Amino acid sequence: VLKLFKLLHRTRKEVFKNDTRGLEAARQKINEEFRNNQDETSEEKINELLKIASDVEVILRTSVIQAVHTDSDKI
Repeated sequence: VLKLFKLLHRTRKEVFKNDTRGLEAARQKINEEFRNNQDETSEEKINELLKIASDVEVILRTSVIQAVHTDSDKI
């Protein structure tokens, strides 16, 4: 669980580099989700939550695009 938690934070730092709002929002959401489920004892539910977290990490790494305005009509 801790390994996945750290991986999500490392991915967040790469994906939202130079975007303080995005970094903070992602940090809060990751921490909130792990905190909300820290008392879970069902092995089945824990495995399901870990699968969801792993899927989120892949989506962040492969699907999120950061764009920068270089001109008034160019990104």
